[in-house]
Amino acid sequence: MDEKHKTKEMDEPKEDTTWISEKLPSKVDNPEVTSTDTTVTSSSGSDRLKPKLKKREVWGKKIDFLLACVGFSVGLGNVWRFPFLCYRNGGGAFLIPYFIAVVVCGIPCFFLEVCLGQFMAQGGVSAWKITPLFQGIGFASAIIVFLLNCEYNIILSWSLYYLFSSFTAVLPWSHGNNEWNSENCTNLYKTNPVNSTISLLANVTADVEDVISNLSKKLCDPVTEFWERKVLNLSSGVDHPGAIKWDLALCLLLAWIIVYFCIWKGIKSSGKVMYFTATSPYIFMLILLIRGVTLDGAELGLKYYLLPDWSKLRDPQVWVDAGTQIVFTYSLALGTLTALGSYNKFHHNAFRDSIIFSCINSFTSLLAGLVIFSVLGFMAKRQGVSIADVAESGPGLAFIAYPEAVAQMPAAPFWSVLFFVMILLLGLDSQFVGVEGFVTAIVDYFPNQLRRGKRREIFIGCVCIFCFFIGLSMVTEGGMYVFQLFDYYAASRIVLVMTFFECVVVAYIYGVNRFYDNLQMMFGYKLSPFMSRLMKVMKYMWAIFTPLFSMIIFIVGAISYSELDYKRKSLTYQYPSWAIGVGWILALSSVIWVPIVFIVRLLQTPGTLRERFVITTMPRLQRHQIREGEDMSKICVIDDEGEIESHIATSSNTEPTLLSNSMEYEKFLQKDSNV
Repeated sequence: MDEKHKTKEMDEPKEDTTWISEKLPSKVDNPEVTSTDTTVTSSSGSDRLKPKLKKREVWGKKIDFLLACVGFSVGLGNVWRFPFLCYRNGGGAFLIPYFIAVVVCGIPCFFLEVCLGQFMAQGGVSAWKITPLFQGIGFASAIIVFLLNCEYNIILSWSLYYLFSSFTAVLPWSHGNNEWNSENCTNLYKTNPVNSTISLLANVTADVEDVISNLSKKLCDPVTEFWERKVLNLSSGVDHPGAIKWDLALCLLLAWIIVYFCIWKGIKSSGKVMYFTATSPYIFMLILLIRGVTLDGAELGLKYYLLPDWSKLRDPQVWVDAGTQIVFTYSLALGTLTALGSYNKFHHNAFRDSIIFSCINSFTSLLAGLVIFSVLGFMAKRQGVSIADVAESGPGLAFIAYPEAVAQMPAAPFWSVLFFVMILLLGLDSQFVGVEGFVTAIVDYFPNQLRRGKRREIFIGCVCIFCFFIGLSMVTEGGMYVFQLFDYYAASRIVLVMTFFECVVVAYIYGVNRFYDNLQMMFGYKLSPFMSRLMKVMKYMWAIFTPLFSMIIFIVGAISYSELDYKRKSLTYQYPSWAIGVGWILALSSVIWVPIVFIVRLLQTPGTLRERFVITTMPRLQRHQIREGEDMSKICVIDDEGEIESHIATSSNTEPTLLSNSMEYEKFLQKDSNV
């Protein structure tokens, strides 16, 4: 007896269930393009003038999907966040909570989002037709990724600025003789003899030590001054925005132009771009790693990076950092993974790609740590300071710490160009795939309006222009403060709440057994017995462990919450209360759509409260998406245009209908041919 009949399922049909009575439909070769992909024509005179509804694209090759996932999720977070977290949270000991988070949260959520998109063949909003009452999850994800798109391209504009500045014989941040440098600017990394003298004098009297301490606060290195005075022209606070930095604005414009032309022709053209953008950063990382490990002092940095401190595992913040890092680097709850999966063919083996992606993501994080800390060790030894004095995360690592180290190398401009090309490529595919995810969500939600003629290309252009104008607020003299607000509030811990909702809705509202059967329909016959057993484990992850892990990490993180500040080398800027309020508005602007859609759907549906809940949680599925033995009273069958079929009639027939392109239909054809 089949295993699924041994256990009582949440959505098991009753004996007196009525079924749709229909003839066996003809076999369709491409189920993934027969639903919303059908070209629509109209016989009315006015509609004849409208452009035809374009078919929905699919990936040209299987590897295109994997490269898109790697390009989107493997990015700057692996390079400038993971190494610092690993160093700060116990070195090699941090890998224990990190890989636990990978198994419990990363892989299950990644697999769920990709399969949801592949099964529904819809973007991040429309895919939640499986439970329309909770479609607010899709809207929330779309808003989060939109805010991230506005913020993320600022990093690309900084990278372009540094890249252009590197094409010179002498790096402009390697000395303090520039027009933007202050009188207190000094090349601190060239003053080892002075540092030794200072250390000697400091041992003579505490008064001298205080004088030197005060003096060091006034001194500033050329790298920091290039960043704060030349690139940013940083103002005194968020309440002093100042003028637009037009050189940065032009870099931002160039970044958006590049993004537009990477995706304007759809996923088949962007897939070809990702063959370069997703793979070439590894070449640059290997070159930089070889250079880094050959530097004097590299072993010091690698020791601090990997040496385990087991006592750190008792600190709850270490586990919070591991969980948030996985959610961040796997790009969960943004709707983009759902959009990428929606372009897969119906029988694509997404489970295999999920495992491969996880390995690539973790390998990239570890490799980036070796690249960064080998160079930081060299810099620390040359300056005669500790690794803690030079190690930074975020923009401080990419635009202060590493450029400072590069400036001390022979042939510094060459290594600077390599580093910033790597940063640019890592960020570029993350950016344009993120924009593609947002565009897919909106286009799939309004297919009749946007999937005609050149409307999609025009819509992408409008999105890029709108995001560019929002980004102008982050390239002013006070733009860095605005950037920090977006970075800290727009998508930090909110995504943990979204992963919780995703798992709970799929497991308990749609039905974890029903979703598992849907996966078997899609690619169950392609999996080996070992892979099939692993996939069964996912049911327990989605139903128990993943939502529990996400909520615990969110609660612990909320308990240790501290208001945003901006740590500079010379001071720490505290944000005013009104700016913190704006940050919370950014955070709530996304997640608030979950209860809003929930309430609106209930109010718009007639009947008692229980009847409204049943109706609004009823999945909207097309015929090839219905599993064998499905209780047809618990779903709504929709046609190719997404409308509920009006010709459905029920009968006393208790035999399930075999549907074209389902696994059962494949078995029927095989049995019929054998006869």
